[in-house]
Amino acid sequence: MACGGGESEAERRAALLRDITEEGGFAFVASAEKAAAGDLRAAEAAREMAWEQLHSGPWSEVGSAWRDAYALACLHVARLRRAAADRRAALRALDMGLIMGGNLLRADLEAALASIAAEPSDGEGDGAEAVDEEANRWREGLDRNRDIADALKILPTKSLSCKEIARRSCISLEEFICDYFLRETPVIISGCIDHWPAMKKWKDIQYLKKIAGDRTVPVEVGKSYVCSEWKQELITFSQFLERMWSTACPSNLTYLAQHPLFEQIKELHEDIMVPDYCYAGGGELQSLNAWFGPHGTVTPLHHDPHHNILAQVLGRKYIRLYPGSVSEDLYPHTETMLSNTSQVDLDNVDMNEFPKVENLDFMDCILEEGDMLYIPPKWWHYVRSLSISFSISFWWRTTVITPST
Repeated sequence: MACGGGESEAERRAALLRDITEEGGFAFVASAEKAAAGDLRAAEAAREMAWEQLHSGPWSEVGSAWRDAYALACLHVARLRRAAADRRAALRALDMGLIMGGNLLRADLEAALASIAAEPSDGEGDGAEAVDEEANRWREGLDRNRDIADALKILPTKSLSCKEIARRSCISLEEFICDYFLRETPVIISGCIDHWPAMKKWKDIQYLKKIAGDRTVPVEVGKSYVCSEWKQELITFSQFLERMWSTACPSNLTYLAQHPLFEQIKELHEDIMVPDYCYAGGGELQSLNAWFGPHGTVTPLHHDPHHNILAQVLGRKYIRLYPGSVSEDLYPHTETMLSNTSQVDLDNVDMNEFPKVENLDFMDCILEEGDMLYIPPKWWHYVRSLSISFSISFWWRTTVITPST
């Protein structure tokens, strides 16, 4: 639905309800009007009706009006839950509106979240002993697999035995462009994010719980998205942090993966900065996503369409890269949805089915805290967390065409 910049909030909502009426959503409109008058049951009913519309077919086919309608219902639910002193339910409703709703009322959702965040939480904190124990477990989780010999036991065959990725310390933007960006060659850049507040603040699990504990986030559960038991869930950030210790079974691994967390939780966005390298080629930032989880999380071998700077804020990761020139030898899936993902499981390669993989050259590294890795477009990459790990990917596209090597 198009809306002019001069429209008031009331006018936007009225226009939205007219659009929903034209799409046959008479029951939703009736419930939304009752919700606006203070009826919580009607607000919940409106949200459920919009939710059903969001799941009536492929996401790409869901009309924008129904996504906006879902956001509107979430706003009503949050307002009424907040009036009933149910802070957590109000926050969950607003987060669901941000995650699943459209853009029309996004500013309203963010304003409501900011207002609730400014209020003191009435939740009881953990005792000092429990806090200390959790902090110790957190530090131990961040320190896992520092020894290369230990790391090699869980990495794919031939890891760290082929070509190492070049490592440079805080190079200039000009050097980055000339030596790596224009040549579309990976590089590790160190020493450029040490000043980020996140580098210190996120080491404190209590800080993360205070800032984001009651917020709802989407997570992936399972070894990786190509496994049959893989699923997605919506849980609070505190619940997610508690799952950091549940890593014994791969099917239970929980990963906050490729989520625009920093659009959702503005306080965390204030702890980081967009690296200057992302402006190479007249860069236009496409997405800024969080990758946060325990040791053992895996992103299978795949490639992406954009330039990528992967910043490692907490912990360490093993990353293996193959150039786009060997794509056919990496056996991409034939299904459209997975065409950027290899059929090869590097943790358990079937050489009979995928014989060309064995002798392919690759580049790899262990990305440490404070490192940034430049991954050019179409370069295949496999990623495994060696410890509790929090990474940020900065995807950008260029307005200047770069020559391929």
